[in-house]
Amino acid sequence: MKTVSAQMLKKRIDSIDIMRGIVMLIMLLDHVRERFFFHEQVTDPMTLDSTSTGLFISRFAAHFCAPTFVFLTGVSAWLYSHPQFGPERSARSFLIKRGLFIIALECTVITFQWMGNYDMIWLQVMWAIGISMLALALLIGLPRFWLGVIGLVIVFGHNALTPISFAPGEWGYTIWAILHDRGNIFTSDFVGIRASYPVLPWIGVILLGYVIAPIYAASFDDVKRHKILIGLGLVSFALFAILRGFNIYGETLDWQQGDSVIMTLKSIFNLTKYPPSLGFLLVTIGGTLLCLSMLEKVKPQYGKVLSTFGSAPMFFYIVHLYLLLFMYRFAVNVIGPNYGELYGFTHIGWVWVVTIVLAVLLYYPTKRFSQYKHQSKQVWIKYL
Repeated sequence: MKTVSAQMLKKRIDSIDIMRGIVMLIMLLDHVRERFFFHEQVTDPMTLDSTSTGLFISRFAAHFCAPTFVFLTGVSAWLYSHPQFGPERSARSFLIKRGLFIIALECTVITFQWMGNYDMIWLQVMWAIGISMLALALLIGLPRFWLGVIGLVIVFGHNALTPISFAPGEWGYTIWAILHDRGNIFTSDFVGIRASYPVLPWIGVILLGYVIAPIYAASFDDVKRHKILIGLGLVSFALFAILRGFNIYGETLDWQQGDSVIMTLKSIFNLTKYPPSLGFLLVTIGGTLLCLSMLEKVKPQYGKVLSTFGSAPMFFYIVHLYLLLFMYRFAVNVIGPNYGELYGFTHIGWVWVVTIVLAVLLYYPTKRFSQYKHQSKQVWIKYL
């Protein structure tokens, strides 16, 4: 029975890694787009008249990355504190240390990867994950019921805060730029700091991930877990259909009927990411839950490649950004700019082609690092 339980738990954990692997590859697609299709930059939400369908689909797919990462971070925190074998342990210390480590990486290694300099420190998705981990560490002692209540209130209620705003220099501007609105929170002659990922909604997401995580316990019934995942996913989609369909609440712009079915669908799914609207989170988290319900049925030989990418996400994240920086600098200096000062692909299709090539090239290094990470007894390597 112990062997069966171990195998069942491995399938559950593998499904989480496969889910991470899927969004890692989607993230790679989005970052190739940002490097080599920046001349057709997208707004938030997107300007539909100037955004081709291919570009819209590419950007919309990337919407699933951050919510899945943050949600699964909450799940992983619960699994850390409730190991299959041995006594329960607090995840607070680990969350604090890893959260601070991720924030430090964002401000140093990752900031340089984006711009090739430190003129501006960009507080982006890693910052949001790090802050969310610190928030979870602060609240982790509360009963799961209250963690769930707080998470739901944040996710469902933060859109009601949209009318609140502060101008630069006003009292409250800096903290509000960090929590709910994007903005520069520090400027000087040498360096600036910009909060690009408002963290308040992401705190709600990580709390909900932690609250739902017990369904991944070894003793939890498979059928019941699948029903919960499917049920919550469908409820999320149903709420989106009602709230978005009737333009009731949860999005900054009402959808409009277009001159074609495609344009109407694009308007409906033209969702706000900064900060992530309720509609944005209902679609992305709902989709993640439904995918997780199906991934445990994937045969190991088919899910192995994806789970490899998902088993070493930080390594893949850092390596692929430096590779893209090098590739772009090479293109600009050797091939030469072709869109003003920028170099860019002439068609969005090339973004997909390069993404596939890079995924193949990065698979083996990621696999080797994943094996090393799991075999190593060094504590620091676990943070990657």
